[in-house]
Amino acid sequence: MKIKNTNCLAWLVGLAGITWCDTATGSEVAAEPPKSEFRRFLEQDYLLGDWGGLRTNLKDRGVDFEFVYFGALPINLEGGIKEGSVLEGGLMMLMDLYSDKLVGYGGGQFHVGGLSIHNGPEFSENYIGDLNKVSLLDFPDTWQLWELWYEQKFWGNKVALKFGQLAIDRDFIVPEYYNSLAGLSFLNQTFFYPTMAFNVYDQPYFPVGHHALASTPYGAPGVRLRLDPCQHAYFQIGAYDGNPDREEGGTNIKLSSEEGALIYAELTLKINQSEHAEGPPGNLKLGGYYHTDEFFDMYQGAFVAFDNYVAANGIPLPPLSGGTASEREGNYGIYFLADQMFWRELEKEDPARQGLAGFFRVAFAPKDRNLAQFGIDGGVVYKGLIPTRDWDTLGLAASYLEISDDLRRAQRDINGIITGAGGPAAFSKLADHETVIELSYKAQLTAWWTLQTSLQRVFHPGGRVTTNLPDAWALVLQTTLRF
Repeated sequence: MKIKNTNCLAWLVGLAGITWCDTATGSEVAAEPPKSEFRRFLEQDYLLGDWGGLRTNLKDRGVDFEFVYFGALPINLEGGIKEGSVLEGGLMMLMDLYSDKLVGYGGGQFHVGGLSIHNGPEFSENYIGDLNKVSLLDFPDTWQLWELWYEQKFWGNKVALKFGQLAIDRDFIVPEYYNSLAGLSFLNQTFFYPTMAFNVYDQPYFPVGHHALASTPYGAPGVRLRLDPCQHAYFQIGAYDGNPDREEGGTNIKLSSEEGALIYAELTLKINQSEHAEGPPGNLKLGGYYHTDEFFDMYQGAFVAFDNYVAANGIPLPPLSGGTASEREGNYGIYFLADQMFWRELEKEDPARQGLAGFFRVAFAPKDRNLAQFGIDGGVVYKGLIPTRDWDTLGLAASYLEISDDLRRAQRDINGIITGAGGPAAFSKLADHETVIELSYKAQLTAWWTLQTSLQRVFHPGGRVTTNLPDAWALVLQTTLRF
């Protein structure tokens, strides 16, 4: 998660009287004077610097740490539930210990990460009503042990075993050429981790089960094995507790047969990633997951959910179900992910990796036990589009999330029962899909400070699962500070 940035500051450090060289041709435009204190401040990795050399000394001894603060202002400009905004903030605390420098043997890494999120009312739930969530920081307030794990690599790094408190999104369905914790190109949560993976959560108004997903900011006890048999491919498999603790300050570890386990497996083919490869790099990933817990039938569960919704909102309608729904053994999904660097501005040694990258992802899940049965998303990111702004990113992405046919069939039948009794239809529009388009620009103001603007159009917020909300326009401003 380290960000090195030496060329993205030309417009800022010009205030200090600096003359630049033509880095593309190597020709000298003018001799560069010694760096000013101001320029060194802008180019240092962290807002608080090297702490008098302490950071460097610790890193040389195998101890690496950093703190990152995220602040966001999501605004609902139009549509959704209501217009308005909230302030969101999160502090990420990370530390890594490396065995080679610390104790003299190679291949070992100990990692601990904590998160503090302070938001107040959740934005999407109260303003937009979307499933995908337009802001990456949109979570309930919490002080969370996020990750606590140890990884050991064997046999020339061809085998890696990691175990402890893990977040699944750090290993599976992870794009490598357009998005990362260090360089978030988009702010809608589905582009960070696809909403389809959250099918293993309890569904709104459904009977409560014992399943969820250990995705940032939540972690769960787990183990992951990765095999790198050659330079062109790798395979990994992981098993995790099926219901992570999501309470505020949640660090409780509870393994129960009632919660089951969530298992992920993924095969990755690496394109142009060998030492002497000339073409732009990329990845093709094929994977799937299986949750061992029992899940409620989507058609029958929709009737129960409707009755619960009616009761919760004081609507004068008689119950349409017996209050229960049959259960289906296990839940699963499959996915395909491709991310590719299409074009490089400079050689592959360019630390900013300027150029055009793209991604494409598609996922399927059975309609009889999942809220969403199909998801597809993709987009492009250009890094360094503006001259001298080598580390800035401009991105355009879109996502389509299709709601279960069985849920839609249940809504149709509920409407038939109610209108047959002389009442108005409960669902003016049947559940269909939620679609989002995001245009984002992130400016690397200094090596330790970014400012990002994201404009998003949300079609059918919530997928018309419980109500027909108007399409929404959302604007999100986010900044990050590393110190």
